[in-house]
Amino acid sequence: MVAESYVESEKLISSPTDRGPWKTRVRGLLSRATSIWTLAIAFLAVTAAAAGPLRVWDYTLNRRWLYLAEPDLVWFFQHILDPIAGQAVCLPVLAITAIVLSRKRQSWRPVLFALATEAAFYLGIGSMKILLARPATTLHDPRFFQDGLLGLGGRGISYPSGHAAEAVLIYGAVAYLICAYSTVSTRTVRLLWWGVAAVSVNSVMVSFALGWHWATDLIGGLLAGGLFLRILIAADRRRPVLRT
Repeated sequence: MVAESYVESEKLISSPTDRGPWKTRVRGLLSRATSIWTLAIAFLAVTAAAAGPLRVWDYTLNRRWLYLAEPDLVWFFQHILDPIAGQAVCLPVLAITAIVLSRKRQSWRPVLFALATEAAFYLGIGSMKILLARPATTLHDPRFFQDGLLGLGGRGISYPSGHAAEAVLIYGAVAYLICAYSTVSTRTVRLLWWGVAAVSVNSVMVSFALGWHWATDLIGGLLAGGLFLRILIAADRRRPVLRT
């Protein structure tokens, strides 16, 4: 049962449809643009630029834009839009999705994938934040390798943005689990990934408008989240699928 569902979902996710060569080329370009190597190189490039020539732009763009433009929206951004990509919201969504699919398919794989996703966030992205030790915008210092977690606490681990990374990684994991371990239509697959994109844009927009992150923090967060998501998906696809 699991094998049948997995094969069906693979067709929905990765195989070209009969809608013409243009869409096939677009799918190929998207696949290459979001490959592990492309995302890894892009993350390294953005990190190097953020530590060097883009520091002045980060400093220039750092404003509490929403407070200046529309202060009445601050509460809505802080308490409604921002938590969408936080652990208090996205973790239950991931857990419920994984548990339901595990019970439905009588397999531990969705739950194991969800656990690996959380481990990737805390150990992978968390390690990046601690290692790169970039102060938050409130300290007005966009340099890397400063006092970091020990010296500044939560204000010393700004890069990459955890919320931006979570938006891609956690909600991307939810979308992947539904695509890979349930029978859904191509249209549903497309809507799920558009949903991940919407949550990611929301996370970036909110953090930037509130002045909570340097601009390159947010770009780095999206790339880091996408990178770890791609690695997890590749690992899951390589594992043999057993019938239950």
